Amino acid sequence: MTTSYPKDKIKILLLENVHQVAVDDLRKDGFTVTTAESMPMEQLIEELKTTHAVGIRSKTPMNEAMLKHAPKLLCIGCFCIGTDRVDLAYAASRGIPVFNAPFSNTRSVAELVIGEIIALSRGLMDRSAECHRGAWYKVAKGCCEVRGKLLGIVGYGHVGTQLSILAENIGLKVKFYDISPKLNLGNAEFCESLDALLQEADYVSLHVPRNDSTRGMFGAKQFAQMKKGAFFINAARGEVIDPAALAAVLQSGHLGGAAVDVFPSEPAGNGEAVFETELRGCPNTILTPHIGGSTMEAQRAIGLEVAASFKAFINQGSTTGAVNFPSLELPLKPKSHRILNMHRNEPGVLSKINNLLSEAGANVNAQLLGTDENIGYVIIDLNREVSRDVVQMLREMPFDVKTRVLF
Repeated sequence: MTTSYPKDKIKILLLENVHQVAVDDLRKDGFTVTTAESMPMEQLIEELKTTHAVGIRSKTPMNEAMLKHAPKLLCIGCFCIGTDRVDLAYAASRGIPVFNAPFSNTRSVAELVIGEIIALSRGLMDRSAECHRGAWYKVAKGCCEVRGKLLGIVGYGHVGTQLSILAENIGLKVKFYDISPKLNLGNAEFCESLDALLQEADYVSLHVPRNDSTRGMFGAKQFAQMKKGAFFINAARGEVIDPAALAAVLQSGHLGGAAVDVFPSEPAGNGEAVFETELRGCPNTILTPHIGGSTMEAQRAIGLEVAASFKAFINQGSTTGAVNFPSLELPLKPKSHRILNMHRNEPGVLSKINNLLSEAGANVNAQLLGTDENIGYVIIDLNREVSRDVVQMLREMPFDVKTRVLF
């Protein structure tokens, strides 16, 4: 497809070891793709000045301070489930949709949690460490089968539901708590309060996003409510728990063990950097370096999913799957020029746009509008003769945020 701006001039920056399949897919489509594991902030700011799309995972911040240095940025891709590293509202105000991969790594995270449930139940990490030291402690005390035990899932979203299915298949009973109504899968039961779930569950596994309502949601009070000898797992976000409070109940023996994959502060890269947490040295505690979605299958699927979102938006204006933007997808009309207009969501904007199109003598072949509380997004296919005039007129309107002509 011929676009108004050469594809090889569109620069895409992919950070944090995004899977090569995404790099290859985007280059195959004609884009110029630059990759890096990480960048010093000063260098990243310089790169953003000429970047049209940026892809990150869980470490690189895309906040207002960073995005102010990205005048050409069209879209952002989070090659993961979480989007908390991006200032979603500010990006939307700049006409920048943000895409993620809400499904692609759910199986990998759920499988890790199942493995941790079994490992914690048998004290495998401590037994393994003892054997590595040359010690031999063959014990059954405190070890149990998981069959018939109750798993409490906090957050019944994509990962929580996958975990629910896998858990039932190995004989666990499942109850879940979520702040919004969710359809239970299999024999899983909804629990009306978090307190009730904590008091009943043999295993508690967190699968909530990081936001203002979840930050610090698990502290000394919540851990004290859990059954003596129960196990705790956090594969969500580090900021949702108080690590010191968790360490205290592990050292006291109130909890039988824990598995933690995410931390409030994580090293910027791999290597010998010192990793500090109060949980180091706690008994029967599995600590892993944020690897829940780190399987080749998951990273490949994520790469393809977000790359497809990039291509659909840059090439066609589709925002299907955007987390901060109206979701629109309009079939391509042959022999038309496609215009994308992002504007402040104010009363009468569409009427003003259509009056403008009429004044320009535009023959509109198709039009699709979507709005949310703050932003409006309209895709317009019209005759080629007036498209550039219309673009200029739209850019001069006081409500305009960003206007592009695609082809």
